[in-house]
Amino acid sequence: KLLRTLIEHHTHDAIIISETNVPNRENLTYFGNANEAHIIYNFSLPPLLLYTLVSGDCRHLKTWLMSMPPAQAGTTYLNFIASHDGIGLRPLDGLVSDEEREQLVASMLSFGGRVTMRQSGQGDQPYELNIALVDALQGTLANGPDQWQYQRYICAHAIMLALEGIPALYIHSLFATPNDYTRVENTGRVRSINRHVWQAEALDAALSDPASHHQRVFATLKRLLELRRRQPAFHPNATQFTLHLGTGVFGFWRQSINRSQSIFCLSNITDQQQLINLADINLVSTDTWTDLINGASFCDADSQLVLAPYQCVWLSNLTV
Repeated sequence: KLLRTLIEHHTHDAIIISETNVPNRENLTYFGNANEAHIIYNFSLPPLLLYTLVSGDCRHLKTWLMSMPPAQAGTTYLNFIASHDGIGLRPLDGLVSDEEREQLVASMLSFGGRVTMRQSGQGDQPYELNIALVDALQGTLANGPDQWQYQRYICAHAIMLALEGIPALYIHSLFATPNDYTRVENTGRVRSINRHVWQAEALDAALSDPASHHQRVFATLKRLLELRRRQPAFHPNATQFTLHLGTGVFGFWRQSINRSQSIFCLSNITDQQQLINLADINLVSTDTWTDLINGASFCDADSQLVLAPYQCVWLSNLTV
């Protein structure tokens, strides 16, 4: 509160962002009563979303989302799923079981990642996963690496972009930069695995090559960002409600502040096809609903929607 008072006295329109990598309940306290931080990093999102997509089960992510209070006017969340540091595990405290956390750690090690430990009263505990996001999403807990890496990676970002708050993308996420083992060896720091230094010529070549996965990811994420910025229902403080569509489909509803636009964000978080009855999400039958991502339209609220593995749809009654 004191920092907020002093900063606003000096610069009335300053924004205070809290980068507090602590358990979720404690993190939320940094909003105060809308009189402390304006924006707080949503530190539970990266490990929870990662666990959801590699386990094919959205129960924990859904429970967490339902428990998140809407940010008061003038405050919001900063949503991210990768950064120059690793994926913190402390924000999972109270959200997943110890066994599930151990499964996640073991899977990331098998995908070529590293783990930073911390000391506690119970001995050394996993503190942070050190792995490039694109490598972290190369497979599942049950089956290891598979053919769905690209789809799983785009699904993670489509979910993050649609959530209440402001999305933040790590530059290496835009390019799908993989693990950099040479940099780890040269620096002696495991966090360097996700801090690759691109040479401008190499990056230009990668983003110009239609056969490059870097180009494919960059083009897709740019398009999603362009779509997102035009939607009133994706305002940082627009209404958000969690949908209940089973464990294999993660869904939530966003509504613009003036209630003119609704977007139903539905994501298949499994490697199997999922079938959704549109009646289960209560679409207004007098509206035509369009998937902003692929352009498909639905006029019959009683029809069904088939989601391919890791497919995301943003069903909107308004296209802008």
